Amino acid sequence: MAETGQAQGAGDKPARRVNRIVVGSMAVLVVAMVAAVFFAYRFVEAERLRTLQEWQVRLGIVADSRAAAIDAWIDGNYAVLRELAQNASLQIYMTELSEAGGDRSAVTDEPAQATYLRNLLTAAAERSGFKAPEPVGEIAANIERPGIAGIGLADANGLAIASTPGMPPLSGRIRTAIASALEGQPALIDMYIGAGNQPTVGFALPVFGIQDGGGARGIGVVVGIRVADDDLYRHLRQPGETARTAETYLVRARENVIEYLSPLADGTQPLKRSLARDTPELDAAFAIEKPGGFAVLRDHAGEEVLVVSRTLSNTPWILVRKVARAEALAATETRLRTILIVFVLITVGVAVTIVAVWRHGTSVRASEAAERYRISSERFENIGKFMRVVTNSQRTAIAAVDGTTTYTFANLPAAQEAGISPEDMLGKTMASVMGPVKASHFADINRQILARFAEQERVGDSESVAKCRETHIKTFELDGGEVQVIRSDHVPLRGDRDHPPGVLMVLDDITELTRERRRSKFILRQLIDTLVGVVDRRDPYSAYHSARVAEVAKAIATEMGAPEIDVKTVDIAGSLMSLGKVFIPTEVLSKGNDLTPEERQMVLSTYSVSAELLSNVPFDGPVVETIRQIGETLDGKGPLGLTDSTLLATARILAVANTFVGMVSARAYRRAMALDDAAKVLLDEAGTRFDRKPVSALINVLENRGGIERWSHFRDPPHG
Repeated sequence: MAETGQAQGAGDKPARRVNRIVVGSMAVLVVAMVAAVFFAYRFVEAERLRTLQEWQVRLGIVADSRAAAIDAWIDGNYAVLRELAQNASLQIYMTELSEAGGDRSAVTDEPAQATYLRNLLTAAAERSGFKAPEPVGEIAANIERPGIAGIGLADANGLAIASTPGMPPLSGRIRTAIASALEGQPALIDMYIGAGNQPTVGFALPVFGIQDGGGARGIGVVVGIRVADDDLYRHLRQPGETARTAETYLVRARENVIEYLSPLADGTQPLKRSLARDTPELDAAFAIEKPGGFAVLRDHAGEEVLVVSRTLSNTPWILVRKVARAEALAATETRLRTILIVFVLITVGVAVTIVAVWRHGTSVRASEAAERYRISSERFENIGKFMRVVTNSQRTAIAAVDGTTTYTFANLPAAQEAGISPEDMLGKTMASVMGPVKASHFADINRQILARFAEQERVGDSESVAKCRETHIKTFELDGGEVQVIRSDHVPLRGDRDHPPGVLMVLDDITELTRERRRSKFILRQLIDTLVGVVDRRDPYSAYHSARVAEVAKAIATEMGAPEIDVKTVDIAGSLMSLGKVFIPTEVLSKGNDLTPEERQMVLSTYSVSAELLSNVPFDGPVVETIRQIGETLDGKGPLGLTDSTLLATARILAVANTFVGMVSARAYRRAMALDDAAKVLLDEAGTRFDRKPVSALINVLENRGGIERWSHFRDPPHG
């Protein structure tokens, strides 16, 4: 019994490991099943989309043919009226009437011509359908039928001249069409409920004088009014249609309402149904908003349909072609549903088979897995001990925290700085160990790094750790007014099944190093100021020139948004650029323009001499090369022949500042130039001698940053 208990105790950990593997394997299996079902569903959706695209093509072909038929019907009506409008007898009559100012009595043989025109109109109306339909039932002989349809003529004033029997009076929308036609354009009288309580549509064409070339104002109008009956609506029916729910109809938008202009399959008569334009998912609203489009929406009866639409030439009508979605996709839905069920059943069957096989092999692999785990655990523990020895031997504090700022690792220096043991740091937050101020700073950095690292890992970037690694330097104020400068390296750590992602922090106290660096910079600045003072004392008219150039160049670089290293470079280079003057005799410096060629060459070589003197001095930026290139120009006419592509940005800035200070400073041989005038000179030479960017930055500093007030004293002559 004791041996059995010991065996069970020894096997507890391996058993738990096997359980974790089981859970992981089952999770993978579930994910695989879900993925299989998902991809099967995606396949079914792709097939459904392909079927919808096929129906889009089919509906589009029918819609195109029906739209062409309706357009042909409209053109046929215009053709009837056009034949009348171009009739020579009618044109002669209308021309005479127009020239007589509408006085019929002035027309030659007017009664005979008018009779001929009425007969001509009546014959055309009988032939083309511009006539009232035959009455149904008996009509009392003494009751006059209202005007329903016919063809009529109107003169240039819109007054009726002649018409067929049954022609409606020229009023309202008909007069509007006549006015439009008189301007030379064909006009459509949009569909309306006429006097016979039937949908009616009309057409108007201008009549031009015999000698008019067309396009001028008409001398009259031919108007045709007809009932929109089966002669129109039969063009909406597709020959050989097999779909039971397929339907083609005409709609138009009238303000916020959609009107149905043609008979509907449910028996609704033309112009007897209208719906609000903002009816949700209405197919007709979509057709009007996006003519030519395709969508799955709902029709006027609320049934889900596939719909396409087409515009009709020179009309406000939209042709809608639709078919019920249930009918269109019935066969496809059945086939796809069967495919989906088969895929799911196959996936479940495969999953059950895998589980059975896996369960059979689990008992055999359990003992092997437990042994491998024991060996791996020992190796991991040994590696952990080795890494702790390595990190404890470092002088810097090294710690790892997770996303909640909780310590997951700390070496001995980090623990000693906190005043506790490394083991006690684990599980504590940074705020409780190093204080809220430092913890808040480092926590913000870690949070940003972990967010960026998660995104890089999501896209599978193999260099995500290197790209997300950051180094920061932060100065903290301590009690008593002292400061502490800490350089921190932050390296993202990938998570595993037992530990979430975290950040490894290497914290190095560089307070003393920072103090020494500041002291060195201060000494370097003092040395630069001393050298500048030596140069300035040799020529009173050039005193402060270097310091002023450095000041102006620094302002230009800052205005341009240049990097900090460039700002420091132009500051130091501007201060030291005249160092070479120490080798030029004082009497030469004070001569002004009366220099011999040898003396002028000596002065021009000042910058190269300064560069040679400073060539072995280590600067943070390209100070020496900037001084060497001060005299260069963009067009390559400088001493070294450098051009736009090879000139340093710092040298371009310093060249502008040097020339500006030189022009606005008084010299022994000339007075100082006004600051505005100097800026204009620089602007004139921008693009050839000087770079436009530093010139523009200098002008902006002068005009908008108080540069004129700050540097106006440059023009003062030296005292004594």
